[in-house]
Amino acid sequence: MTGKIGASAALGQLTGWRQGKGDRDVIEKTFKFADFKTAWAFMTGTAIKADGMDHHPEWFNVYNKVEVTLTTHDVDGVSSKDVELAGYMDALAAKLG
Repeated sequence: MTGKIGASAALGQLTGWRQGKGDRDVIEKTFKFADFKTAWAFMTGTAIKADGMDHHPEWFNVYNKVEVTLTTHDVDGVSSKDVELAGYMDALAAKLG
């Protein structure tokens, strides 16, 4: 089982992510792409990775923008699973441009 590490510890390992507002222990990031097709490709690639991890993001998409919130519900906060998925998302976004 994955243990809680907290948003502050996670942010020390990531670039461009921020701590969520409010009382939930979450990390957030907004990704912007050239167009809807690229945003959708990002979401598809992330979905495949997330499903393999059995760890699914909260997200919202409009056209070329994908707003992501990561937290681990089993531990009621940010865990190493969130750091792993965030790192994957950052690498995928860089690859897609």
